[in-house]
Amino acid sequence: MAARGKPKTSSTTKSGSGSQVQSLVRGLRILEVLADSTAGLALTDLSDALELAPSTAHRLLSSLEQQGFVSQDQERGRWFIGVKAFAVGNGFLKTRDVVSCARPFMRELVAASGETSNLAILDHGDPVFIAQVECEEMMRMVANLGGRAPVHASGVGKAMLSSLSQGEVNRILRQRQLTRFNDNTLTTKAEFIDELRRIREQGYSFDNEEQSIGLRCIAANIYNEHAEAIAAVSISGPRSRITDERVPDLGQLLIQTADQITEAMGGIRPRTH
Repeated sequence: MAARGKPKTSSTTKSGSGSQVQSLVRGLRILEVLADSTAGLALTDLSDALELAPSTAHRLLSSLEQQGFVSQDQERGRWFIGVKAFAVGNGFLKTRDVVSCARPFMRELVAASGETSNLAILDHGDPVFIAQVECEEMMRMVANLGGRAPVHASGVGKAMLSSLSQGEVNRILRQRQLTRFNDNTLTTKAEFIDELRRIREQGYSFDNEEQSIGLRCIAANIYNEHAEAIAAVSISGPRSRITDERVPDLGQLLIQTADQITEAMGGIRPRTH
């Protein structure tokens, strides 16, 4: 009796486990497809998209509906992503840490560029440095974490301002002077607005010794799920290493790095800069 029952129990357990995994995978695929549809989907459209029998799709939808992950518009017969799915996704947003997400990519950026990388956020119109990965060069830029930079004369500041509306830019500029640090500093609103336009077009900012003679900086924005700039990543170094010839290639490297961090955080880059 024991000999007959043992293989039967083992086989049933394996079969049941495989079926449960398959159902879980199909359920997750349903959530992915519904999340991409703003108008909801009919049962037939959903089953076709997932290559499932309508009866199988309906069984999975019913289970997900009971748990609050999907909902159905009874009048139109269309299925939508549910509030429980939003709650789970929001849990990911709560645990995101831009510094933790960015640091591995900043290390790669330093290795590829040979220059120090900084991470900054915008606080009341001022860039604030929140992380740094130093390069190994004797001559390198060192930023004090928590320190602020002039928004109009820093790569990170100009990058983040370029993502704001004209009204927000005007408000920030009204609250501070465009202090002249040297002959390279942009000190008029007209030339600064024109600079922001160029940054939007090329996707990265360039501090061309505008705060400190001999020091250059290139930066690009990191975006959240609403395509809003939440930080900027940069590299800084002496003009002797960040030459005019290297700037375009380094700019593309910054865009690539910022995009990688954005993707790692679940963000999306705006369609236009």
